[in-house]
Amino acid sequence: MTSGQTEIWHNPRCTKSRNATAHLDETGVEYTVRRYLDDPPTVEELRAVLARLGAEPWDITRTSEQIAKDLGMAGWGRAETDREQWLAALAQHPKLIQRPIVLTADGGAVVARDEESLRSLD
Repeated sequence: MTSGQTEIWHNPRCTKSRNATAHLDETGVEYTVRRYLDDPPTVEELRAVLARLGAEPWDITRTSEQIAKDLGMAGWGRAETDREQWLAALAQHPKLIQRPIVLTADGGAVVARDEESLRSLD
């Protein structure tokens, strides 16, 4: 992730992700695209993004994905002591990460899944 530049963690097959890039294009925001399924974030990168989001790993996990069910994530704890297990799973299985995540040039971040989140990027 490049400091001072807007970046979107993008899955081109996802409608919400495509909507977010279209919104960025329409508003004239310059950004870089990270296809996070092809270029998965490290645990350290996930920690940094979660800090920017003000979130925990379970907050950005797609628990309805089959891999989450296979891993039994519904039964995983959600305490500070459980954080590393969640982070490791997200790094190993990036499909579990909510999309799209937009990292703004000013150091903020948002999971841009709805109109309100997209408007917060303006």
